[in-house]
Amino acid sequence: MNERIEKVFLNLSKSKFRSHFHLKEKDKIYILEKGIKVIENHANDFVTNRISPKKILNDGKQTPMKGHPVFIAQHATATCCRNCIYKWHNIPKNVELNDEQIKYIVDVIMKWIKNELK
Repeated sequence: MNERIEKVFLNLSKSKFRSHFHLKEKDKIYILEKGIKVIENHANDFVTNRISPKKILNDGKQTPMKGHPVFIAQHATATCCRNCIYKWHNIPKNVELNDEQIKYIVDVIMKWIKNELK
């Protein structure tokens, strides 16, 4: 899976839109105060509840552009909606995500966040 993630990150780095997202200082402080495991739990909750259902009424609008570091990471990594996930990660739309797909998406989000903290 690491090769897959590395390839996605290479492709994302070529996107002007995706590569303009960065964590602000307040986001980094929030992460450090909460701890990386808590942020990962938040990512898992957001993906499970907002992204994984088969049908999402507000798909394409369910992930805010600000308000939580995971939201920023989702836009940076094209894991913000099912259309982007299909386009960038080749995970089909209109089917409920399985545990492996949820884990992959959370891993992508967390890799981006950890890179931003460096």
